[in-house]
Amino acid sequence: MGRPLRTFDYGRDEAEREFTVAAASPNGQAVAVGSFDRLRIFSWSPRQNAWAESLCKTIPNLYSVTALCWRKDGSRLAVGSLCGAVLAYESVLRRTIWQDKFELTFVAPSQVLLKSLHEPITTMLVESQLGLEIDDIRIMGKDSYLVGRTEDSLILCDLTRSLTSEIPWIATGRHERFYFENPTVVLIFNAGELSLVEYGENYILGSVRTEFVNPHVISVRLNERGNTRNNKKLAYLLDMKTVCVVDLMLQSTIAQISHDSKIDWLELSETGHKLLFRDRKMRLVLVDVGSGQKQTLLSKVAFVQWVPSSDVSVAQSDTNLAVWYNIDLPEHVTMMPVRGDVVDVLREDGRTEIVTREAASEHVYPLDEGLVEFGTAVNDSDFGRAIFYLESLGERPAAKAMWHNLANIALAQQNLRVAQRCFAALGNASKTFYIGEMIKTAERYEETTGPGMSCPEVRAMMALLGGDLRTAERIYIEQGDIEAALSMYTKLRRWDDAIKLAERRGYHGLPGLKEAQMEFLLVTGQEEKAGEVLEERGEKDKAMTLYMKANKPVKAAKLALKTPHLLSNENLVTRVSASLIKAELFELAAELANRTGQQQSAIALYRKGGAYARAIELARHVAPDEVTSLEEEWGDWLVGKRQLDASISHYIEAGCTVKALEAAVGAKQWRKAVQIAKVVDDPEEIQKYAVELANGALEARNYPEYEALM
Repeated sequence: MGRPLRTFDYGRDEAEREFTVAAASPNGQAVAVGSFDRLRIFSWSPRQNAWAESLCKTIPNLYSVTALCWRKDGSRLAVGSLCGAVLAYESVLRRTIWQDKFELTFVAPSQVLLKSLHEPITTMLVESQLGLEIDDIRIMGKDSYLVGRTEDSLILCDLTRSLTSEIPWIATGRHERFYFENPTVVLIFNAGELSLVEYGENYILGSVRTEFVNPHVISVRLNERGNTRNNKKLAYLLDMKTVCVVDLMLQSTIAQISHDSKIDWLELSETGHKLLFRDRKMRLVLVDVGSGQKQTLLSKVAFVQWVPSSDVSVAQSDTNLAVWYNIDLPEHVTMMPVRGDVVDVLREDGRTEIVTREAASEHVYPLDEGLVEFGTAVNDSDFGRAIFYLESLGERPAAKAMWHNLANIALAQQNLRVAQRCFAALGNASKTFYIGEMIKTAERYEETTGPGMSCPEVRAMMALLGGDLRTAERIYIEQGDIEAALSMYTKLRRWDDAIKLAERRGYHGLPGLKEAQMEFLLVTGQEEKAGEVLEERGEKDKAMTLYMKANKPVKAAKLALKTPHLLSNENLVTRVSASLIKAELFELAAELANRTGQQQSAIALYRKGGAYARAIELARHVAPDEVTSLEEEWGDWLVGKRQLDASISHYIEAGCTVKALEAAVGAKQWRKAVQIAKVVDDPEEIQKYAVELANGALEARNYPEYEALM
């Protein structure tokens, strides 16, 4: 700022000579000043925000100090005199020993020198980047991590990688809990809030509210396997049955997955695209983070883990080990028997091994490193390595699923040559040829304009390959090429879509397009479809002709019923009725007969088709005398269908009490049977069912009515 902070005046001290040299410590918090036979050190106090003289050392016969130099960590000060003497002093505020493992040397208020007592060469300088005074130092996490405190910050160090982070932190009474299970991030839990700090970064990566801080139900993935696309995700329990996945870069929730049972373990894949969790019922569930889709993989799961540096997962169920080499196709699982309980998954020196423990002995089971390598190569987009491996598999069944998976990934990343190679391996000649044409189009575009994948024709072909016709249409229309869009639809025989597009855009060739559609339908023998098209256009006579030609009497009858002039054509109606009767569509034929004034024929057809309700309704108006016989016939028809309950009321309507009694007894409707028996005039008929009625009365405990009947 250009203004003095404090002045130290030694002019009145007769023993003091002039100052000859000065040197500041590496962190700027101490200044050594040399004079004749004397050395002074001034230090900065962050807490008091002031400079003070901390040391004045008189050295007889040293004469004038001509040189001063601090060690780069500030722990030593070298002093040179006019007469050639060189003295080395240790500059230490205090020194402590931590559990006989580490020596902590406070070389400045904001600097601590950490030294391992077991490995003397291992030293590390811990410093407050904010210049604050360090109050406390603790070694945690199996002696691999350090936590330092100042008034307004926390200092977090990964001692194995020499990474230091300092974050602003409000004093909370030191009730925080620290979790160091994740090698890239430290978890700090305090007052219901979980904070994450990435080693080497001086800010809080993210904070969430949760009460569940068991490391088994928290998973953090930060740019693993060389992923530099800011892929940082956190999965944690929102409550015991809900998993929340958060994008730490955007500070937004990606997915919330609800489950029907309490969850006791979860872990994201290294790329953060898949989530595995296990519930209290020992079921293992796979979740696609992007879509939120869940799939139960296995039951009775005692151990589960992702294989390091891959997207391969393993799980133990009873005495079997399940391995998913391709987690995108979870139905393809490899099972192998194992002895003991799985305790670890190791991947090193080009080998992947499963370690199990049975009593005092250990067993090792190797995995197929080639399959593990393929999954890793695909997820790292190293397609060359993936193809080389698949080619080495030959015609093995497992190769087909992997070729298919690689093809989909290559298309998603617009790598046409890799996708073409995959479809060729799968024997899909049509897609191989189609992608080859896309490559040729892209190459021609690159020669004259720009990147091949930005070519509108290639983009439209990509959309077509994925079955997205609307996107392909939009691309063509944006380029003003309606002809190409119409050609696309006609080649795919999507004539309706082509005509709708032409109508929306006012295309001048719409009549010719309609004629071409009709010609195509007739040539290919699609008279029914052609009739539907003509019916929509209002050409009812031609549509009727085509329906009859296609032997579609139902559509012909429905068209006739809603078209008066067709209904008045007696010859046409007769042909349609004959076709309906031949197809045993009696109800529709009856409706057609009724609409043309042939009510008696309509009643007969309704009866033949079993549509007695409509027959009775019509008979009430045109032939009331037949209603009774129709009711009895309806009852007989229901009995034939074993619907005795429903037949009772129709027999009663027809006055056939004996048949009604027989149906009621057969349906075990004892109360109705007793009531019907009371009105039956023939005692002999009642006597036939006396035993059944007696048993029914006993079952229903209806003694008085039965006694009255007797």
